[in-house]
Amino acid sequence: MKNVSLILSIVAILAAAAFGIIFLTSDNGKTADAQEGTSTENTASKGDIVYIQLDRILQEYDMANDLRSVVETKVQNIQAEVDRRGKKLESDVNDFQEKLNKGLMTRSVAEVQSEKLRQQEADFNNYANQKQNEILEEQTVMMNQLADAIKTFLDKYNEEKKYAMILTNQGGAPVITGDAALDITDDVLAKLNEEYIKNKNKKD
Repeated sequence: MKNVSLILSIVAILAAAAFGIIFLTSDNGKTADAQEGTSTENTASKGDIVYIQLDRILQEYDMANDLRSVVETKVQNIQAEVDRRGKKLESDVNDFQEKLNKGLMTRSVAEVQSEKLRQQEADFNNYANQKQNEILEEQTVMMNQLADAIKTFLDKYNEEKKYAMILTNQGGAPVITGDAALDITDDVLAKLNEEYIKNKNKKD
């Protein structure tokens, strides 16, 4: 039956979504030129417009790594179950097709089995779509948690630093190039991780 290719396509789409989660917050090698080779000490002053490299923060922030590990585990479990159900349906379809080709069932039985398989396929499609939405929801929640944590930290951080503006640079936008002294990523990362570890230890 042509349904086998449809089943495999759905499984492949879910696998691609899962793959995207795993690499969503990893370093994509497209950070701005200003980051390359810069461990220059931050000398930005009050009133300066400074920037952070978001790619680095998403890669090196301990909270991002912890959340990513949790989401990856959930996604892998979801993907494993979708794969299992997809293979079961594929096997049932192939078994039906083989028996039909060999004339091992009557026409009436074949019609009943065919209808049953169509219902199984519909149920699987609904299940796969639901799980794909769950994967996307996990991704959204993870990114929202990170965005909220970083924004909350930067608001408090800038109460002391009093920079005129803190830009978020990612993949070379909006900061194509800039004075390395205005890149405050190292300081922000160190303090973000310090605060996260402190709060994590309190919870433990």
